[in-house]
Amino acid sequence: MYVTRGVGARGSFGDLAGFLFLNSVLTFQTSALRLNFCNNIKMMVPSVTLMSGVQMPLLGLGTYKLQDLEQLKMSVSSALQAGYRAFDTGAVYGNEAHLGQVLKELLPMYGLSREDVFIISKLSPLDHGPRAKEGCMRSLKLLDCEYIDLYLVHWPGMEGLDPGDSRHSEYRAQSWATLEEFYASGRFKAIGVSNYTSKHIRELLMSCRVPPAVLQIECQPKLIQRELRDLCMETGIHFQAYSSLGKGALLREPEVVDIVKSCGRTPAQVLLRWAVQQGISVLPRSSQPSRVQENAQVFDFQLSEMDIMRLDALNCGTRFCKRDSSKIA
Repeated sequence: MYVTRGVGARGSFGDLAGFLFLNSVLTFQTSALRLNFCNNIKMMVPSVTLMSGVQMPLLGLGTYKLQDLEQLKMSVSSALQAGYRAFDTGAVYGNEAHLGQVLKELLPMYGLSREDVFIISKLSPLDHGPRAKEGCMRSLKLLDCEYIDLYLVHWPGMEGLDPGDSRHSEYRAQSWATLEEFYASGRFKAIGVSNYTSKHIRELLMSCRVPPAVLQIECQPKLIQRELRDLCMETGIHFQAYSSLGKGALLREPEVVDIVKSCGRTPAQVLLRWAVQQGISVLPRSSQPSRVQENAQVFDFQLSEMDIMRLDALNCGTRFCKRDSSKIA
């Protein structure tokens, strides 16, 4: 039996290639979290079983800034062809309606149905608190879905309030209570948070009826988020990364380029593999079909322990997404 050391640990996620020809199921389990494998057209993509019981692929397509309908359609089509089955959007992205429209059009072309894909969306900071129900309903309507697989509170603060305003905590609690209602009714299959700090998560865990299944936050070798990853592992929250490529800046990082030379992969593949090899799900975004397909080829090779350590050593607290939620009360 193959054993790993847990989501967020420094150990290897495993040599997936050795299992692919068996078309079998490899299971990783730590408390309420389990990793399984699901079949796709061109590859097998590992999926994490969230504490709610739903399976979420470790690889998803990010759609931030993909607001043009035709551009989004091209990107989603390339992703479906490459084997992606998860798609990440949010109210503030302004493309929920386009994503819903594109998926309805493209899924039958690939012999797929709504049940074959995993849709992630997020509550706008403008809809925190009293407006949370309205925001949740809007997302369902725009995506034209009876349910959303994973719905997140996008930001721990209410838009327009000073970061230190004590009302942020009250609005977070109201928003989470609303998400719990949608979860109980089956309209959200799993609920979670995005950009929460350890303080925000601990506060939520003290009062919630349904704990968050996912934390989505920036994570890359220059911001490895060790404290948050450890907290997620301890509490059964799945840790999901965005901005894995550092908005492109990390593709030119000398340490990354050096590892690329030794393993024969692209910089993007090395950076994404650094995450998924440690059980962290990723949401790379690209409008270029070749890049979308390239980003999917991260489950048929393995970084060495030394490679992981070299990339971890880049950690210096650098954020490529400049908004800092640590200042939110």
